[in-house]
Amino acid sequence: MNRPRLYVIGDSISMQYGPYLEQYLGGRFAYARKTAEAEACLNLPNPQGDNGGDSSVVLAYLAGLIERDELAADLLLVNCGLHDIKTDPTSGRKQVGIDDYRRNLEGIVAQAQKAKVPLVWVRTTPCDEAVHNSRQDMTFHRFAADCAAYNAVADGVMATAGVPAIDLHNFTASLGGELYCDHVHFHEAIREKQAAYIAGWLEGYYSTGKAL
Repeated sequence: MNRPRLYVIGDSISMQYGPYLEQYLGGRFAYARKTAEAEACLNLPNPQGDNGGDSSVVLAYLAGLIERDELAADLLLVNCGLHDIKTDPTSGRKQVGIDDYRRNLEGIVAQAQKAKVPLVWVRTTPCDEAVHNSRQDMTFHRFAADCAAYNAVADGVMATAGVPAIDLHNFTASLGGELYCDHVHFHEAIREKQAAYIAGWLEGYYSTGKAL
């Protein structure tokens, strides 16, 4: 029996827990994720490499894969939000405004439906606002309130579409202690726990037969 194919499109957080997730799912799922090579083949603007980037980039990338019939997946795991909430310190403008974010997520849902690939959403992880916005090397800010607002928009879009969501945001926040190795990324031990949480969720989801 062939293993179901899991395809991941996500930000650097997903890139960091990814190797652990692949390990935990090794006996149950075939794991793959967005790559720089696949993106280059689609000739998309604003390349992000393995990183999913903001919701506009994710939507364009996914639409390109589907248009070329190159989405080889039985389950699609997606998140985007940390890039969308990047805020210009001078103008206060977001990289992707919240209304555009909603429209992009609706587009992502529509693309998954078009491809007839079940979609699972991953809620955006928190960032350390105080550390992030005090760093002199950062050209943009992020705010916890924006993370909450964009997560709420995603919650509404996914609930309306009947798309299940993995609450990686609250799971990560509940771990407590020293979470961050910088302003937004997590220590190795946290990444491994995130992967274990997602793997357990996916195993449970498949055991119900909902994604089959």
